[in-house]
Amino acid sequence: MTETVDTVVIGAGVVGLAVARELTLAGHEVIVLERHGLIGSEVSSRNSEVIHAGIYYDSAWLKTRLAVEGKALLYDYCASHGVAHDRIGKLIVACDEAQLARLDGILAQGRRNGVTDLRLIGRDEARELEPNVACVGAILSPSSGIIDAHGLMLALQGDAESHGAMVAFNAPVTGGRVVDGGIEICVGGAEPMDLRARQVVIAAALGAQDVADAIDGYPVTRIPPIHKIKGNYFNIAGRAPFNHLIYPVPVPGGLGTHATLDLGGQVKFGPDVDWDAEPDFSVDPARAEEFYGAIRSYYPDLADGALQPDYAGVRPKLSGKGEPAVDFCIQGPKDHGIAGLVALFGIESPGLTSSLAIARHTARLLP
Repeated sequence: MTETVDTVVIGAGVVGLAVARELTLAGHEVIVLERHGLIGSEVSSRNSEVIHAGIYYDSAWLKTRLAVEGKALLYDYCASHGVAHDRIGKLIVACDEAQLARLDGILAQGRRNGVTDLRLIGRDEARELEPNVACVGAILSPSSGIIDAHGLMLALQGDAESHGAMVAFNAPVTGGRVVDGGIEICVGGAEPMDLRARQVVIAAALGAQDVADAIDGYPVTRIPPIHKIKGNYFNIAGRAPFNHLIYPVPVPGGLGTHATLDLGGQVKFGPDVDWDAEPDFSVDPARAEEFYGAIRSYYPDLADGALQPDYAGVRPKLSGKGEPAVDFCIQGPKDHGIAGLVALFGIESPGLTSSLAIARHTARLLP
């Protein structure tokens, strides 16, 4: 039996839920298919919960525009919907003289991206803000912050459902095909069924490539490779030694082993970049040894044995080890030739920050 619906969104992470909300607010009938039994159980629940300012990325990238736009939308949404967050600010620290020139480049890039509140500060001012941080200079980013990611997803789900959307859990996509007037999606689970939709949005994060490949008619040459890169986090007991987010200068593959705070005042360090790991969510306690040196470059008072395993996340990167970073890949009908279909690939950080802007961009690609 084939059911007919207006719009199917595949994936109930933060981006899928934001897209569902955006489309229901525009009057679309939306069904969200989620292969797991709860919202956001993969990428969206296993990140640093940071609201990024949009500093580092190429100014020509879609990722950059969506991060800067999304940050403003997200702060407004949190305020209007009671989502817990805190605009605590961030320090990007240079730990030796050789890194000071890199701060100049980061500052210039951020300003080109439209992040207008960045400020270069010296060692003394940095120590006034963060007495426990060792550095020779820093960039202060006042608009960086932290958020309750699960609270955000619950608010987005509630918004979408209150406007008529339905979220179907334990509903994996097992196949599909392009047909006249739309796309048929084969749904597995306890009660398999087929859905014929006028519009489909693939927002499946780690599973996006598999879903696109399972749809007969999606050109395989348009599906980018995925690299599922694991990042581990460690924490320390007690209240955090910092009041701001603390980031070193970026490293290849990521933003370095930084210190982030949660809304309860606890600190976690990470993520590292584990290129060769199996993409599971366990944390090997032995990896802490690799963290101590990186953290002590800016927090020299970290005690031996203080680091405890916290959690791990897996990022859907589109570039592999040794390859340059790439932009988000959001393909609409003009890219793959299928009317009514949008596919989102490689939505890693700053995907949470960008989620509301990604939703608006996706909606503009649909009829």
